Amino acid sequence: MGEYLLVIDEGTTSTRAMLFRPDGACMASEAAPLTQSYPRPGWVEHDAAEIWRKSLRVAGAMVAQAGGPERIAAIGITNQRETVVFWDRETGEPLAPAIVWQDRRTADICRDLAENGHEGIVQERTGLLLDPYFSGSKIGWAMREWPQLTQAGDRLAVGTVESWLVWKLTEGLHLTDATNASRTALMDVRSGGWDPELCDLFGAPRGALPDIIDCAGQFGTTRAFGPPIPICGLAGDQQAASIGQACLRPGETKATFGTGAFILTHTGAQLLPSDHRLLSTIAWRIGGETAYALEGSVFVAGSLVQWLRDGLKLIDSAPETEALAREVPDNGGVYLVPALSGLGAPHWRPEARAAISGLTFSATRAHVARAALEAQSYQAHDLKRAFASDGQDWRTLRIDGGMVANDWMAQDLADMLGVTVERPRFAETTALGAAMLAGLGCGLFASLEEASAMRGDVERFEPRIGEDERAARLAGWAEAVRKVLP
Repeated sequence: MGEYLLVIDEGTTSTRAMLFRPDGACMASEAAPLTQSYPRPGWVEHDAAEIWRKSLRVAGAMVAQAGGPERIAAIGITNQRETVVFWDRETGEPLAPAIVWQDRRTADICRDLAENGHEGIVQERTGLLLDPYFSGSKIGWAMREWPQLTQAGDRLAVGTVESWLVWKLTEGLHLTDATNASRTALMDVRSGGWDPELCDLFGAPRGALPDIIDCAGQFGTTRAFGPPIPICGLAGDQQAASIGQACLRPGETKATFGTGAFILTHTGAQLLPSDHRLLSTIAWRIGGETAYALEGSVFVAGSLVQWLRDGLKLIDSAPETEALAREVPDNGGVYLVPALSGLGAPHWRPEARAAISGLTFSATRAHVARAALEAQSYQAHDLKRAFASDGQDWRTLRIDGGMVANDWMAQDLADMLGVTVERPRFAETTALGAAMLAGLGCGLFASLEEASAMRGDVERFEPRIGEDERAARLAGWAEAVRKVLP
């Protein structure tokens, strides 16, 4: 068996490959940007062929870095979850653009389904809500609007991104893991299979969907790099990050601040329904046994900073926001509600639009940059309140993702949440979680608990501000949010 674990971490704005040792050391990485297309307001698309081409390239670079395929013990794949791909089984080529998780084109469809009383069955069977975020409505829309899909007949294959990558790597295995399947709104998360009634509700062709498998095991091999390498770990990015943060016991919570922000609390072997518009989802399935989590999903986090840079030209680079935030003693009354793709949990208002409020002549770009960072803490606080109302308050919060390299933001999270915030020294926990699953699947580890030693050391941030300051800032945020709700 080889001595390295190869991870393909296919995200929203880039695809990356990383090479790990079983002790958690990251030996090398290679990334390539992905093109996002916005053909209409609220629409977001990817080119699935580009995803495959660039994923293959960066993974190949890591195989070469390792010294050849024989040095790779197993491959793990983690991915942007609700993005859906359509392809031809015979040619292996995409039939249409991939519809990205951020896409809001099915907002009217979801609203109509909710108004006709269907949200109850969706939430009861899937743990999810009726929102364009999830794959089911995207698939149904595509089947109605893109005739080449129905014309493909039995040749049509539909899947989330890990399913697409497995198909291409293995030249024909059509699989999805339980975590990604649980985000489609088509899977009964208790029985673990596709739900025929939900497939009919959304108009998703059951025969085009992949087989649902565990997150760790022997799933097939790839010869894309020469001699065969087994694929042994699969998980959606947020579940992979939760595993990478060693959130393995009920109550343990992680928050990933990437393109969006996603907070998961492990709830154990029982699915915990939410009464406060959080999501009940699968944390992992291993050996046929399912573990669950409660999730709060924020649509805009790091993409807000990217917008400040690329859209408004307010900053030259993301790290600049930390220095700007430190330039001013407070936010000067400026609040930024980042509803650039609507508002996610706990509001679930896809029609909401972003706004900057509280501007005066004394406001500077430093105030706006600080408001963008503060928005992450406020959104996290809104979720903390919802989790607590569902009986899952956080004792600590384990953070990761590209944004949390910002020390100012990490401290602000601790201040606004009033809890200890832990940041691992190695912040790429999504890839790390996929490596843990791959190591478990190929037999390097006997359990996730054993694999969790890969996490390594952490830094801690403790709250520093008083309750009065916290309450005053949160009151300003609540007023800013009220202004953007239709």
